[in-house]
Amino acid sequence: MASSAIEAGSPRTAARPLFVATILAGSFLLFLTQPMIARMALPRLGGAPAVWNSAMLVYQALLLAGYAYAHALARLSPRVQAAAHLTLLVAAGLWLPLGLAGAAPPPDADPALWVPWLLTISIGPLFFAVSAQAPLMQRWFGLASPGGNPYPLYAASNLGSFAGLIAYPLLVEPYLPLAAQSAIWSGGYALLLLLVLFCAIALPRRAAQPAAATIGSRPSALSWTRWIVLAAVPSGLMLAVTTHLTTDIVAMPLIWVIPLGLYLLSFTIAFGTGRAADIIQRAFPLVVIVAAALMSVGGALHPLVTAGLDLLLLFVVAVTLHRELYRRRPDPSHLTSFYLAMSIGGVIGGAFCALVAPLIFDWVYEYPLLILAAGLLRPEGFQAVELRSIWKIAAVCLVAALLALFGGDLLVPGTQMGFRLAAIALLATLTRAMIANRALFGFCLILLMLGVNGWQTVKVSLIADARTRSYFGVYSITDRPDFRTLTHGTTLHGVQHRAPEKQTMPTSYYAPRSGIGIAMTAAPALFGDDARIGVVGLGAGTLACYARPGQDWRFYEIDPEVAAIARNPAHFTYLPRCLPRVPIVIGDARLTLAAERAAPLDLLAIDAFSSDAVPAHLLTLEAMEVYRRRLAPHGLLMIHISNRYIDLQPVLSAAADHGWETALYDYGPTRAEDKAGATRSVWVAMARDPETLSRLAAKGGEWKPLRRQSGFTAWTDDYGSILPVLKLLRMSN
Repeated sequence: MASSAIEAGSPRTAARPLFVATILAGSFLLFLTQPMIARMALPRLGGAPAVWNSAMLVYQALLLAGYAYAHALARLSPRVQAAAHLTLLVAAGLWLPLGLAGAAPPPDADPALWVPWLLTISIGPLFFAVSAQAPLMQRWFGLASPGGNPYPLYAASNLGSFAGLIAYPLLVEPYLPLAAQSAIWSGGYALLLLLVLFCAIALPRRAAQPAAATIGSRPSALSWTRWIVLAAVPSGLMLAVTTHLTTDIVAMPLIWVIPLGLYLLSFTIAFGTGRAADIIQRAFPLVVIVAAALMSVGGALHPLVTAGLDLLLLFVVAVTLHRELYRRRPDPSHLTSFYLAMSIGGVIGGAFCALVAPLIFDWVYEYPLLILAAGLLRPEGFQAVELRSIWKIAAVCLVAALLALFGGDLLVPGTQMGFRLAAIALLATLTRAMIANRALFGFCLILLMLGVNGWQTVKVSLIADARTRSYFGVYSITDRPDFRTLTHGTTLHGVQHRAPEKQTMPTSYYAPRSGIGIAMTAAPALFGDDARIGVVGLGAGTLACYARPGQDWRFYEIDPEVAAIARNPAHFTYLPRCLPRVPIVIGDARLTLAAERAAPLDLLAIDAFSSDAVPAHLLTLEAMEVYRRRLAPHGLLMIHISNRYIDLQPVLSAAADHGWETALYDYGPTRAEDKAGATRSVWVAMARDPETLSRLAAKGGEWKPLRRQSGFTAWTDDYGSILPVLKLLRMSN
């Protein structure tokens, strides 16, 4: 009886909960996969922001493949579709349990190529099969419930995606090791397969033939182009905001989860039936104008305030443009082509930010470019402020703005900032007035972004070798009156005196009275004149000037660009003057150290940072075992844990329970040392032999025990959560 009703084309509203549950389950699993695989890959790939961007590009490409598959499958009869998709799900199940392939990258592997290859062979079939769920189940719902609107089910899909993404850091990672996570995911996949089977049973034997009048016209090339562009900008902006946050604003672990979560949530709101999207859309002009102005203000605001405004921009732009996509959706008979175009746009936006931008830009210029693109794509309906003779007023305002922005130095030296800030306010008002005209609106946005800090950023790019960008981040070399500095994003990675007679003086975190300064100075007394010393993390090469004749030194550096900067005497002279022929081993230090068969090291310093974040895979018990094997029995391990956002003392104190003696030195420079270029630093000394630490402590410094955290478990490659050691969470409690 029920089968007859379906074949006759009568509605089956009872099928809706089943299809919603199936879509939710598939999307939840899909986006639970992403952080889980990122966690599994950390020991092999590290935690640089670009690694995550490469991973996102792989996910988007697999999503595109899944959507293309769903689009092709939609042309077949319902029963053939069901048989084909169930077969695919069963075949993809051969890749269970979820995990990484056993291959390990060679030490000199190019991560831009290695990351996509490893992820594709590890989860490609599973991700491909599950990614087809959203469009395919919506298509099946349309077949099982003729006359129903399948598009709101896409909101359910992204709600499931958002839940899976957020559930991982909050509920899964803190409580389950990776093996248990993988087992639970495999169980969820089996449940999904069962739900798809039930959906297949609900399908009619053959697709009902709709009346010609109810079939929407085939989407035009212009419609396809609009869909692709409207999808590409939010996708690219999501990655650009992630890079901007982790490179220039807040180099905090897990920050990438927030932009991706907001991006997914925007689909839920934009494709939903409520009025939330329309309300958010009204804020679009103001938010875009404020974002453009922030490019001018630069670091004048607190980093967390700037980060919040960046995330607000992403959310409002994504909701607005995705809502525009929803308004331009085709008839449900062309649903899969619509989602295919959206997926193409997502890949284009991701490829631009993950592959193209790092090659052609020396800074995160993709971020302001995507703000401009969002402004130009603003929906119709925004009216200009009513002004008489608007063109005359615009001309006057423009001249005043340009004069204040770029002529302040000439007019009133020393007070140009006031002129420029007034110009920014003036331009912001003018920009809102011009919103009805796309060209003028875009031009005013450009002027806003070229304000105080934006113009300075462009000028740095015009100076040869002042800034460089690699797969691992943006490095800037800046001259100050007495010093030259190297920064990675917003984090200092080296300071050198400009006066030639002072250029071999260690500065910043490596000053003589710092923890590492004391250890390096004491190395001859602790280990003899022929001490073997290794340093993970090169920076400007400051530590090289602690080297003494007879010692055997080597550096381990993941980024060839950093090695090129440190070796170039036109940039920094620490290496050229102190250790001109020192070996620099390129590659992930954990892998290169594990592969080495050289003589044991007496002193190993871990000074590896991705902007302000210490790569977590260098602090696990497995990493500590690598260090133990590379150190001599009496050797000393020094770990730099200075950090703005995470407290690594509990991590190392927990690791110390596995056979290490530890001591911490929190160095604060005196006023004279500060003027000489020293900065505060926190170093932890670790040794297997207690006598080594006793002899080190006798050389100076206030060495203290590490602070322990009740219930904290040592990080391993299989288990570890960043949440318990986030300083922001402690401050809020």
